[in-house]
Amino acid sequence: MQADQQFLEYVIKALVDVPDQVKVVRTVDEMGVLLTLEVSAADMGKIIGRQGNTAKSIRTLLRVVGMKNNSRVNLKINEPVGGLKSAERMASAGTANAATAPVAPLSSSPVTKSLDDAMADLKLE
Repeated sequence: MQADQQFLEYVIKALVDVPDQVKVVRTVDEMGVLLTLEVSAADMGKIIGRQGNTAKSIRTLLRVVGMKNNSRVNLKINEPVGGLKSAERMASAGTANAATAPVAPLSSSPVTKSLDDAMADLKLE
């Protein structure tokens, strides 16, 4: 296990309530090192922080660790299944499907009313 991965696991496990569900996957490519973090849904708020400040701070610390080891380190935080954002996506997908659902065609012969008939209909309601 590399120093950047060990550092991230140490920091994250100190922040969360369920340290057993912390998973860090390290991949290296031409862009540098990518650390992918997974935590329980209940701990996501602790990792992100208010307005993302905790996540920004962790990313800054990882960049410092990366500079010390002559590598560029990036952090990706995976959203857990059943998280708040996934529920919002499901809801918006349902709304989008309802908006694009086919509409029943209007009858082929339009009903025309006189102005007096239309006003009488409005008065009844």
